[in-house]
Amino acid sequence: MKFGTSGLRGLVADMTDAVVAGYVLAFLAHLAGEGRPAAFVLVGRDLRPSSPGIAAACRAAIRAAGVDAVDCGALPTPALALEAAAQGAPAIMVTGSHIPFDRNGLKFYRPEGEITKADEAGILAARGRVPAPAARPGGERADAQALSRYRARNLDFLGQDALAGLTIGVHQHSAVGRDLIADALSSLGARIVALGRADVFVPVDTEAVSAEDAEQARIWAAEHRLDALVTTDGDGDRPLIADERGVFLRGDVVGLLAARSLGADAVATPISSSTALERSGWVARVARTRIGSPFVIEALERLAAEGARLPVGYEANGGFLLGAPAPAPGGGTIAPLPTRDALLPMLALLGEAARRTAPLSALVAEAPARVTASDRLTGIGAERSGPFLETLAADPAVQKRLARAIGVEAVLSVNALDGVRLTLSGDEIAHLRASGNAPELRGYAEAADPDRAVALVARLLAAARAELDRPRDGR
Repeated sequence: MKFGTSGLRGLVADMTDAVVAGYVLAFLAHLAGEGRPAAFVLVGRDLRPSSPGIAAACRAAIRAAGVDAVDCGALPTPALALEAAAQGAPAIMVTGSHIPFDRNGLKFYRPEGEITKADEAGILAARGRVPAPAARPGGERADAQALSRYRARNLDFLGQDALAGLTIGVHQHSAVGRDLIADALSSLGARIVALGRADVFVPVDTEAVSAEDAEQARIWAAEHRLDALVTTDGDGDRPLIADERGVFLRGDVVGLLAARSLGADAVATPISSSTALERSGWVARVARTRIGSPFVIEALERLAAEGARLPVGYEANGGFLLGAPAPAPGGGTIAPLPTRDALLPMLALLGEAARRTAPLSALVAEAPARVTASDRLTGIGAERSGPFLETLAADPAVQKRLARAIGVEAVLSVNALDGVRLTLSGDEIAHLRASGNAPELRGYAEAADPDRAVALVARLLAAARAELDRPRDGR
């Protein structure tokens, strides 16, 4: 197992009770080593088949350390994070997010929010000094209020009947928040059409929507005369939203529109998000980061320390982070939640569309015409992607060869903050990076036209594959 862009991930076959216990005990030891020993720990899980057993192993390890384990059951990751903040307790979410069912993971939370990269290093270091089992084991209890707290926070945001008149499809698949989302949108006045509920785990990746899913969205939108279609990834922290035509909005477009709707004055976002943010002029300050919510959270904290009134963060996967209390259209304020959330950006966009009696496509059209696309090469481990990306970042000849292969004239600049991001002639961008969660090489492209962005990322990955397969002597 290893830490990636968000949490600890590994093959289910490798996540034995002993391995899981080792990481859980290391997390507790790390907190204790900082002078913040836990009295109890909240544990939640997603709906993948391995999650109940791994969650049980987490709770057993917590009890063995003499700490009480609180079983929050199946719920979205942001709901667990909100409950941890409310109770002032650490939390562990068992989820592999969007990755296939044969993998799973653990997300660790301090009472104040998601752990940092420094915490990850502390947990790994603590694995070598895990204490012996406690003389008196901790207890266990269930907590059913986390879901209701999360539901109330989001319902209070828009106010009663804010979505009246909208017909919204909810693609339920195996998302852990599928019933919650349908209930929340219905309670706000929308007519809900439940679609695609699955009894097996479906790995929905909000950054790499399949052609089949895109076509299904268009069919559903037309068949049910939808104003929008919404869903999330497996653990409910990344939204996926389609407009009235069934056309999916890219996650960075969702984030940009949500930031404008909330009145944010500062945005933290990874370099994989489109430059429509800077071109829009809708926010005063922008902080670009490496890919991964811990980096976005660090930037959010810096923006707040530098005087930002309402800093928010978003990622190209659609996850949205609220760094300060925000005024709510329904009156009052909505409390901060500095971890990825799927429901708030959904409500921000749907609420604005309802208030303005405008289709979602009209809101999207108000943003600068910068379109991103992404895809991936699977089966590419770090032992292959690492050397390739290092060479690409350092060797102009390789950059030029890659540019020719994707059909552009020149590479204007290179950014190696996270992988290799190439600014190309023609006002386009190509970006390659190794996934932090799976043996994959991810490709991103930005252009002014959606068809061009899709074509560019396809050419980019084809060129990357050719480079990876090129003999070491370059012939």
